[in-house]
Amino acid sequence: MQSNTDNRTAGRIEAAPAPLEDSESFAPLWLAMRLSLGSAMALGFVRFSYALLLPAMKADLGWSFAQAGAMNTSNAVGYLIGAVMFPWLARHRASSTLFVAGAYAVIVLTVLCGLVSGTSLLLAQRLVAGVGSAFIFISGGVLAARLATAVPRRGGLILGLYYGGTGYGIVLSSILVPATVRTGLHGWQPAWFALAAACAACTLLARGAARRIDAAGAAIASARGCTPTQRTAWWRYGPALGGYGLFGVGYIGYMTFIVALLRSEGMSQGVVCAFYIALGVATVASARIWSRFLDRTHGGLALATFNALLGLATLMPAMFAHPLAAAISGVIFGSTLLSAVASTTAFVRHNLPSDEWTRGISAFTIVFAFGQIAGPVAIGWVSDNASLTRGLVYSSAVLLVGALLAACQRPLDRHA
Repeated sequence: MQSNTDNRTAGRIEAAPAPLEDSESFAPLWLAMRLSLGSAMALGFVRFSYALLLPAMKADLGWSFAQAGAMNTSNAVGYLIGAVMFPWLARHRASSTLFVAGAYAVIVLTVLCGLVSGTSLLLAQRLVAGVGSAFIFISGGVLAARLATAVPRRGGLILGLYYGGTGYGIVLSSILVPATVRTGLHGWQPAWFALAAACAACTLLARGAARRIDAAGAAIASARGCTPTQRTAWWRYGPALGGYGLFGVGYIGYMTFIVALLRSEGMSQGVVCAFYIALGVATVASARIWSRFLDRTHGGLALATFNALLGLATLMPAMFAHPLAAAISGVIFGSTLLSAVASTTAFVRHNLPSDEWTRGISAFTIVFAFGQIAGPVAIGWVSDNASLTRGLVYSSAVLLVGALLAACQRPLDRHA
């Protein structure tokens, strides 16, 4: 009887998807690229596309900059709710199940955004869409960490590919939104339908990858057995959490208002679209640029580096009203934005035992969400009362302080 049980267990292990076992093939990278379409949805379509829609929505609905920023704040509140809920849900549901559920929710809610025009309804839609985005992004991060650990020599690249998928969403948004926004009353609504269709296409490709990684990871974990470890106190990685929270405050100000700033400086729609495409392409390319750095850096140096570069990129368009400055800013910002996010997952993978990954990634996501809640309204208020330029200067300062804080984080000794 024992022999039959062993045989069945061995069969399950052998049936585990080959990409987790064949580290030299292209298959793990292809899985990571398909999974990355989740980050394209969660951030590229649901959140960052809003910057392209903001000028049309603000003009049509008569919003102030603070009201416009409140839309992204509402989305960030939903993201926080999803991040808080996720660790509990992850104890009862597989990561791939939460990933797919979040994707379906985002499709429906993006469609709804094209059906309503009341500010209160739009705020509610953005809030619930934030919950779905958190489910996608956190579960995808957990799955990417599993895949990276199964293929350690490509771990940094796999994490970079997953988070860099946001760039696909940014590039497609910069094409879809200008092509579908119409003049006249509520002419921005067709763009939301186009984004919903893009989310649906991404879901079809990403859900199979999520399920495949989850199934293989579960089989390997079952074969190895799982011994619970003593929980790592959150204060031991407090500087990294603080630096990441300030990243959330600073980066979202740029991503919310940069298009409005460029248009206010007289740059054409074509220049703005080219800027956004360059930003998205740089985001995708960042996976290759920073992969070895993420593999080698176990403390807070990676996050500190990315925060500092983002601070510089945020300051440039505020100081120089020129298309070349905007282009350089977009390339620097895009090439480091999601690498900052990837650096926290890499930190968790390097410093925490595998049974704490969900808890660790959720902790970083929660402080990130708090930062995003404060960022758009604070920078919007400054922009209303001073100028968009001043708002971006403050965003840059916040990012630079975040860099200093993250630089204080040292690698953890798991046995301490």
